[in-house]
Amino acid sequence: MKKILVTETISQVGLERLRRYAQVDICKGLSHEQLRDIIGQYDAIIVRSGTKVTSDILSAGKRLRVVGRAGTGVDNIDVDAATKEGVAVVNAPTGNANAVAEQTIALMLALARRLYPAIASLKAGRWEKSSLQGIEVRGKTLGLIGLGRIGSLVASKAKALEMRVITFDPYASEERAASSGASLVSLEELLTTSDFVSIHTPLTPETRGMIGAEELAKLKPSAYIINCARGGIVDEQALKVTLEEKRIAGAALDVFVEEPAVDNELLESPRLIATPHLGGSTAEAQDSVAIDIAQAVIDVLEGGISATPVNMPYLPPKATEFLRPYMDLAQRLGSFFIQWHGRLPGKIELTYEGKVRQYDTRILTSAFLAGLLSPISTEPVNMVNALHAAEERGIAISEIRQGRREHFESVLRARFDVAGGEQSIAGTMLQDSPYLVSLDGQRLECLVQGHMLVDSHRDRPGIVGAMGQILGEKEINISFAQLSRTSRGGRSIMILGLDEKAPPDILSELAQIPNICRVRMVDLAPFDQTR
Repeated sequence: MKKILVTETISQVGLERLRRYAQVDICKGLSHEQLRDIIGQYDAIIVRSGTKVTSDILSAGKRLRVVGRAGTGVDNIDVDAATKEGVAVVNAPTGNANAVAEQTIALMLALARRLYPAIASLKAGRWEKSSLQGIEVRGKTLGLIGLGRIGSLVASKAKALEMRVITFDPYASEERAASSGASLVSLEELLTTSDFVSIHTPLTPETRGMIGAEELAKLKPSAYIINCARGGIVDEQALKVTLEEKRIAGAALDVFVEEPAVDNELLESPRLIATPHLGGSTAEAQDSVAIDIAQAVIDVLEGGISATPVNMPYLPPKATEFLRPYMDLAQRLGSFFIQWHGRLPGKIELTYEGKVRQYDTRILTSAFLAGLLSPISTEPVNMVNALHAAEERGIAISEIRQGRREHFESVLRARFDVAGGEQSIAGTMLQDSPYLVSLDGQRLECLVQGHMLVDSHRDRPGIVGAMGQILGEKEINISFAQLSRTSRGGRSIMILGLDEKAPPDILSELAQIPNICRVRMVDLAPFDQTR
């Protein structure tokens, strides 16, 4: 039975979904050493922002297949180390998106109407109506740094408040910005013209400290800055000085570099309003995040594709549905090739023909490489770390997409840069089953699964009979036979499906048959044709 470790609080609905699938252990407040000591027992771990999943934790997780982040940011997870270890990282980026967007708008309105000092003043017994005059947000400019899911939601809510919205996002197109009601501008223009600046980027080495003293100096004296994204994007010391010198009107923070931020000197500033990382803290968001991360973890443990991958290509649901059987096919083809030829090529050319070429085929390349490298690797290789494993072995990989050349709807083809003739393999899906349709340039058509005896020989009478006789004497039944030859008397390939694996001594005996050039066993997972 699968085992899942949960180290921080997630909603009960998510736990219930996990418990229907696996044993779930909830262990909160673990030290780094305690987590490292127990992680080897688990197939998955689910964390929030308080648990650091470092390289040594990942290395100790010998069974670990997936790290789930119940939320968006993954700066507390060593994603590069996870990828090298073949551990999938998934998150729940949409579950709390609306909650964070609403928190952003709430903080903006609180700054504009000076709600925090007004509430504090009245509760202290003072009626300071005249000195607490605010501003309206209608007609003001909101500058969004980052136009992802949350940034886009903030943009749409701000438009409803009749604000002008501009955005800086080097990865967003003009069309995407326009669809969110925003205009793309440079960071310089955003900082110098915005009345409110709101940050919505992940924390990465590139974004850490991106709003420092130089950037804060470009803001208008009447401007406000808001951060509900991640602590560390705004240089807290630079912001403290800027607020002390009254060079901007104020700031609102929901996130800090160090949390809990109870001793942070920034909190002393009367121009700052702050909340304790409440962006995603709504009942609706917590339920949604818990359900999303539970399903993402289960998807990976079941050998599927998560809807929210961090260290694998993202696939929309329709693409996932179409590509799922081709992923299985690609992995089978890669495994078939290495078992047949027994050595790795220095260069692989993968060609995707027909309908399959219309999709993001990187996941198929990863699947093929996982199949190719797994049988010969001492460390686990899967679709998460297959590209990294190939690079470490110095394998050059190229992808080609082209229209349909054969009568099959889609074909996956791999060619290899080797001396001594063509080495290639190709397959397709026929009646929802994975089929081999070509091997080393010769046409074949057989279900690529189970125990297969593969040989290359010179086409001469009696070879098929001789092989059948040896297998029969050992009581090994043949389930199917496929033959292909270049010409009469020329090079021929034969694939025999066997009910059980032929032991090495039989392979040695078969190799002694005259005109046999090479004979190998290829063993692949059985394919359930009824599924």
